[in-house]
Amino acid sequence: MEAAGGRALPLIVDVRDVDSIRKGVETTAVTFGGIDIVVNNASAISMTGTLATDPKRFDLMHQVNGRGTFLTSQACIPHLRRSENPHILMLSPPLDLSPHWFQGHVAYSMAKYNMSLCVLGMAEEFRGEGIAFNALWPRTAIATSAVEFALTGENTLRFCRRPEIMADAAHRVFTKPARDFTGQFLIDDTFLFAEGVEDFSAYSVEPGQPLMPDFFVPATSVPPPGVTIGGS
Repeated sequence: MEAAGGRALPLIVDVRDVDSIRKGVETTAVTFGGIDIVVNNASAISMTGTLATDPKRFDLMHQVNGRGTFLTSQACIPHLRRSENPHILMLSPPLDLSPHWFQGHVAYSMAKYNMSLCVLGMAEEFRGEGIAFNALWPRTAIATSAVEFALTGENTLRFCRRPEIMADAAHRVFTKPARDFTGQFLIDDTFLFAEGVEDFSAYSVEPGQPLMPDFFVPATSVPPPGVTIGGS
């Protein structure tokens, strides 16, 4: 970030600890003179069924995902009120309550959807103040360590997209007028296509490979032209 001409402040923050969150937020605000953008990305995952989900794992997912998102947003809102174009973005799915998104991993789905419920409620609560709350979610699996080690393994990374697609989509969100663009539940490529992006091949780990679909993408969400998901 600094090599690109920006400023960076790396902090170790435990989003389960409200004091750690508040200290991190205050240190950031003092260092940079305020806060304009918040990205709630931290998430714990365990794709286990009800009987196989340990209580400690259940608590971890809910402390990090829903509670961490709520408390981080809460701590940042006073600073965002002083920003010219304040945005909070949750990396969380659309609120599609189809049963198959819960079957097999109820605890994880509950925890992840709690992040989206923060978008739903906070966007309306702070609409009059002009603070934007939106959700962004990938249509496909993204080539991250979570996919490699926690879900499908290294061999499937070639069927994933690179993290850059989420970064580009997030950047487009942050350049929108916060007062007019809030309460949105966005799928990365659909949003980028509406923004004028037509070639998504550069985002693929191996262009030409069919892409592995992500969880929680509604069946009604159609990929942009030329995008092949799985065997479609």
